[in-house]
Amino acid sequence: MKEIVLIGSGNMAIAYCEVLKSLNVSFTVVGNSKGKAKEFADKTGKECISGGIEKYLERIQRLPDYAIVAVQVEALFKVATLLINKKIINILVEKPGGINEKEIINLGNLSKNNSNIYIAYNRRFYKSVLYAKQEIKKDGGALSARFEFTEWSHIIKKLKKSDELKRNWFLANSTHVIDLAFSLIGKPKELSSYTSGNIEWHKPSIYSGAGITDANCIFSYYANWESSGRWGVEVNTAKRKLILSPLEILQEQQIGSIEIQKVDLDYSIDEKFKPGVFEQVKAFIEDEKENLKPLEEQLNDLNFLSKINGKFQ
Repeated sequence: MKEIVLIGSGNMAIAYCEVLKSLNVSFTVVGNSKGKAKEFADKTGKECISGGIEKYLERIQRLPDYAIVAVQVEALFKVATLLINKKIINILVEKPGGINEKEIINLGNLSKNNSNIYIAYNRRFYKSVLYAKQEIKKDGGALSARFEFTEWSHIIKKLKKSDELKRNWFLANSTHVIDLAFSLIGKPKELSSYTSGNIEWHKPSIYSGAGITDANCIFSYYANWESSGRWGVEVNTAKRKLILSPLEILQEQQIGSIEIQKVDLDYSIDEKFKPGVFEQVKAFIEDEKENLKPLEEQLNDLNFLSKINGKFQ
């Protein structure tokens, strides 16, 4: 039987726990403080071992086959590094894999030829997104696309998050939308990007750009963290426009019509669990790699992500 360890005791770890329980797999949850561990157990009915992952691994006889890292962003690199050094092979790390580009690059250097590391972008596994990907392929591919990753800065600045995390909010959060879009239309082979603006906790704050992907899909994007907006992705094929706004729901507009209709899908799994997490975990522990994001892909993506974020490498 596969042995799985879930590391973390916060809200994301709770979401993973509920999925693992439903899959009827053997797993252990490891957190840090006794207080957090008790709170986790009270909410999930699953024991959470306190004391941290390092102490836990030192006292067990058999190392886990799979590890899911669902700790705070600031601790992702530290925990993933420990797992790599302990020779744990299969690791799913919450996005983006580290607090900044440097940590992600260092993680890549540490993991070469030793571990199968995946970055957990759960929105790739939304029912709406999986179906859209299927339909885009059926229609002959994406011809053009646009997406928006506006963040609500008036809300974010009030969050009890570290200054470091807020400074890296684009990488830590906005990349959800960017990763989703390019997973549907291919990766940029040409990209022109523009940024401006400066809010107290993040620079830049206004984004615009365009390019063409390796699948020859022309795309554009936009975000304004100083104004109104929302996350969204639109993809045009030769037959229709597919709309993900909100991302959890798929809508479509047929050629020759101005009407936008909701696509009739079974969203029950994304309503029962945190959207995307069930299918992502299932893919990870069953080695279904098609929609998972390997660390190597994340490392490659840093080049265009940095350009979009106004950091030219």
